[in-house]
This record gives sequence, C-alpha cells and structure tokens, in this order.
Amino acid sequence: MPTILSYLKSQTTLPESSIKNTLQLLKEDATIPFIARYRKERTGNLDEVQIGDIVKFKEQFETLEKRKATILKALEEQEVLTPELQKEIENTSDAAALEDLYLPYKKTRKTKADTARENGLEPLAKIIMAQNTRDLDHAAGRFTNKEVTSTEEALESARNIIAEWINERTDLRNYLRNQLARHAQITTKVVKSKKDDEKALKYKDYFEWEESLSRIPSHRFLALSRATKEGFIRLKVAIDDDRALEHMENRLLKSQGDCAEQIKTAAADAYKRLLFPALSNEALSAAKEKADAEAISVFAKNLRQLLLGSPLGEKRILAIDPGFRTGCKVVCLDENGGLQHNETIYPHPPKNDTKGAMRKISFLVDAHKIEAIAIGNGTASRETEQFIKRMQFNKNLEVFVVSEAGASIYSASKIARDEFPNYDVTVRGAVSIGRRLADPLAELVKIDAKSIGVGQYQHDVDQTKLKNELDRVVESCVNTVGVNINTASVPLLSYVSGIGPKLAENIVAYRDENGAFASRKEILNVPRLGAKAYEQAAGFLRIKNAENPLDDSAVHPERYDLVEKMAKNLKVSVEELVGNKTVLKELSLEEYVTDDVGELTLKDIVDELENPGLDPREPAKAFTFNQNIRKIEDLEVGQLLPGIVNNITNFGAFVDIGIKESGLIHISNLADGYVSDVNAHVSLQEHVVVKVLEVDIKRKRIQLKLHKLNA
Repeated sequence: MPTILSYLKSQTTLPESSIKNTLQLLKEDATIPFIARYRKERTGNLDEVQIGDIVKFKEQFETLEKRKATILKALEEQEVLTPELQKEIENTSDAAALEDLYLPYKKTRKTKADTARENGLEPLAKIIMAQNTRDLDHAAGRFTNKEVTSTEEALESARNIIAEWINERTDLRNYLRNQLARHAQITTKVVKSKKDDEKALKYKDYFEWEESLSRIPSHRFLALSRATKEGFIRLKVAIDDDRALEHMENRLLKSQGDCAEQIKTAAADAYKRLLFPALSNEALSAAKEKADAEAISVFAKNLRQLLLGSPLGEKRILAIDPGFRTGCKVVCLDENGGLQHNETIYPHPPKNDTKGAMRKISFLVDAHKIEAIAIGNGTASRETEQFIKRMQFNKNLEVFVVSEAGASIYSASKIARDEFPNYDVTVRGAVSIGRRLADPLAELVKIDAKSIGVGQYQHDVDQTKLKNELDRVVESCVNTVGVNINTASVPLLSYVSGIGPKLAENIVAYRDENGAFASRKEILNVPRLGAKAYEQAAGFLRIKNAENPLDDSAVHPERYDLVEKMAKNLKVSVEELVGNKTVLKELSLEEYVTDDVGELTLKDIVDELENPGLDPREPAKAFTFNQNIRKIEDLEVGQLLPGIVNNITNFGAFVDIGIKESGLIHISNLADGYVSDVNAHVSLQEHVVVKVLEVDIKRKRIQLKLHKLNA
C-alpha cells in the first residue's frame, strides 16, 4: 500500500529526508517561501519549485486516497468488496487504474447488458466465452423465453454481456490507451455552414487539419479545442481500428467456430460502442491536461518576469492616460505613489489645445518636483509621447511608455474604489500607470493575473489550476523582493508569507491608527497576528529607517542574536557590521554552525549583511520607438525596428513596435539554429531590435525576426 512518502519519492526523485522534513514543515503551516528561504538545512536546500512540486504531488496523493475511500465505501454498500479487490484498490497509485478496477461495479444508467442479465442470458454468454460448445444454436435455443423470442435474439443479448466484459478488461483498456498515446491522429473538418463566418477566419488554418495527438503543441491543441467549442470545426481522434481489433481478438479467441464469430462480433461492438469512445475521450482529456499545464507554465513564467519587471523606485511621477476626444488624464504622484493632483489636457484632435496642454504640464512638473513621466501605451500613446518629447523642461526628465494591460480592470475594481472613493475610473487608471512605473510588482498584485494578458489561451485552461499556479507565482515574487510594511497596500501585504487578506487589512488598519511601524517587534501588536504568522512573515517585511538596521533586511528576527554575536566577536556594533564587506570577510562561519543553523543559512545571512535589503530587480530604463512608424501601413519588409517584448508563448514572442498591432517573432525566427525554449532567447519587457519579414494588413499580422546587432 503506497504511503505519501513513497508516492512523493516516485514522483519527484527528491531525497527521502528532504521530502519528510518538508512535509513536516507544511504540517506546521509553514509557507513555500518561508521554507525555501529560512529552513534550508531541514530541506536539504530545496528551492521553491521543488517544494512546490512536493505540495502539488501531496495534493494529488490526497485526492487519490480520498477517491479510494469513496470507491471502497461504495463497494462495501453493494456488498461486492472482496479482500483481493480491496488490496488491489489500496495498492494502486494510478488514477486510471483505480477507475478501471471500479468500472465493473460502477452504478450508471441501465445498460443493454443489464437487460440481458435480467432476461437470464449470462449463462449463455459464459458458454460462448468458454468456446467449447459444438452446437451453439441448440445452446442458445435453451435460453429463449417470452422476453427473448428467438435464438438470434438470445445470441445478441449474450453478445451485449460479452461486450461489457470486454470493455472491463484492464489489459485491453491499457493496450488501447497505449495505442492512443503512441499512434492517435487528431483530425478536423470545418463545419460547412460556418465556413464563411467572419469569426471563423482566425481558425482558417485548421479547417482541414491532421496531426499526431502526442506531438501536437499545446497552443495548437488549445486553438483546436476553442474552435471546436465555438462550433467552427469538428474534431476527431483516430487510430488503426483493424490493428486494435486484431489484437483484441488474439487475446480473446481460443479456437475457431461459431463461438469465436460471436466473440468477434461482440468485440467489434465493444470497441466501437464502449472502449474507443471512452478511451479516446480519456486521451483527449489527457492531451487537454498536458496542454493546460504547458499553457499555465508559460503564463506563470511570463507573470514572474512581468512582476519582477524593472522598477523606477521612489520617484515623483507625472502619469498620463492618453486619449483623443476625451483628452489625456494627468496625475501627479509623490515618491510613495500618493495622488497629489489630477486634471485633463487636450493636446490632440478634436480640440488641439497643444499650447494650453504644454503650459499645464510645465507648471505641474515644476510645482510637484516631477522626476519622471509615465505614458500609458493605449490609444493616442505615440502622439502623447511625441507631444511630451517636444517640450523643454528645466531638468532632464525621462519619459517611459507603460503597459496599460489590466489597468481598466483595476480602475473599476473594489480595491481602486477603496483607495480613491472620490475619483472616477479615469483618474484611477492614470494613477495605476504611474505606480506601475515606480513599482510594477506593488501595483500589478491588485489586478487579477488573468487580466494582465501575458500568456496563451488563459481562458481555455483549467481555471482552478491556473489560479493556484499564478497565486504561487505572485506569492513567490512578493517574498523574493520583500515588502515595505509602512507603504504596502492590502493586496500586496496579503501575498506576504503567513499574512493573507484578513491580516493584511488588520496591518493597514493598525498603521492608519498608530502611524508607521518603528520595528518588526511592533508587528506583533497587530490584532490576530500571532507568533506563527510573525515567524512566517517577519523576514519578508521591511522597516525603513528602523532603529535596528536588521529590520530593513532579509535576516530573520530569529537570527538577530546570532548576528549580534558575530558583531561582538568582530568588536563592532551591528550598525557597523551591516554593509561592511571588509569586516564581514573576517568571519569564520564554522564557528557559528549549530544543530539549527548550518552553512547554508550562515551564507545567506552574510550575503544579506553585505547587501541589506538589496532589490533583485534591474532598474527601469526609458525606451524610444521608431518615430516614423505609427500604423501597420507604415511597415515595410526588411525594416529594422526597436521593440519591447510584451508576451511570450511556446511558439514565439510578441513584440510591441509602437503601433496597435504587436508583431510575432516565431520560434523559428529567434535564432539561426534550432530553438527549443523561447525564454532562452528573449524575456518579457526586454528591449530588442527586430527585422520585419512579412506584413499582412488584411489579417493584421506582422511577422518579425530577432535581429542580432553584432551579426
């Protein structure tokens, strides 16, 4: 009987001690970020991905065990549970095998075989399967009655029972699973009545399509699934039916003759009516699950890159949400992202108040000591960027174009209404644009990750799995960077290890009532924030300008005594030790190794003392598009253009080149050689130079190639 430990070992290949200790930490309500960062000795230095795998497979094991319990209970109630069957069920580690064991006893709607049994035909079915009667017609004639009036009807009823037996044969089901896994072809045909539908044009490539199910890329499978769901194509799975039937007959037949012919007929019926429909659907479900996993993985990688995007930092920012008819909404933010001023300018048609807009911008830049300008990348973005860059300021101001993806979702959300109850959605949207420049992570956590638009077919995949994975990514990013507890919003704090939404609200409420936190210890005064939550969260929370400099570092409070001991041994204060690389070089880590603290933890502490509170993200850099390219019609094959990678998929990367339509660098155009991983060549928000390969104005498609400047 598999245990959770043996199951996890088989699924992860991680050391038993690492799995065992991680399970214990999870049982103690420790979070993945906390375990990975502060319990390295206990886990054998497992990273967040490995710990996440343990969590994932632990959940799978628990789901399997729960299903076993349900099945065993059902079998007991039916009074069909034998010791042998119970042992088989308890020993299985495979969900499909478990369902195969339960299949003969599963309560479903009444079948043809059930009716045949009620009419007394099971003994005839057994006679046929034994294949040792010479006069089958005579044998069948003995089973005629008022419900079964002829020999042929008796044989047909017996075949229905045999077909069900064949359907329940684990060996035959596994053979067909293997055939589907290795040889299945997926084919599509367009629904004729929808062929000329304008919405169907995006699926035109798949109107007549055939491909190996095992090799189809996840994005194409999801595209076919969506086209099928929307009614534009019909999708089928096929294998070599003759080969499958021949194998089944070889396993079923012991001789030739009338009984064999009846079994062949029953086998063909079982294959067509029962086995193939069920197992082909199972194969499609498995392919969907695999495609979902790959799509979710792509989304997760993109989200991580986006959340860990370059922050400008604590700067005074003027943010603009551009527009034509309704004008450009302008807001001024202080270094903490607080809204200082808002108004609307109209530099573009139809009003064309360029001079008035310039005067207002100049006044606001000086009055609010603006250090950078952020412009949303939506409608009128290029025109607004050019308008701003024509202006002359009294100081050097960098101008940034910022992605608006999801900004409208935020501006209409409860979070935004709570933050800015007295302002409309246009002001909130502009604030979000400015704050994204200052700190993408702090602002993007306020938006449902699916609305950010960095992935492929995110609405077609399993939504529960997608949410769970994206939540883990957000949690990981927030804790990787750390959070200033005195400026963080409720959404940002809620992702800190051990906090959650309710405690985040309590922290902000305490801060509003009592002022800024002066130390990490003070966090324990927050209502309902106990020792466990403090243990999990404290190392990821930062207190700027605290009396104890360690409060603004990733050194956990449980190790403060250790750092004080280090400082004492080096004859300096903790304040003098922090950031002093020269003194830290004198440390002999072996002196501080204990049963609880090993070299891994000590090295982390020293690294943090050398660079306390270091932000792992690269600082933001301004970017300029080609000023001559404003619409797709301006593009020409062969042009070299600057761009920003704004989405990554398994089949390539999409690049913003400063117009409404993003161009695609297909995976084959990322390098001259074979490319297996798009992320190995480009990253989200990376500044690149691309070459225009093809422009399809009608379909609004642009094909690009990654240009190597040194080539």
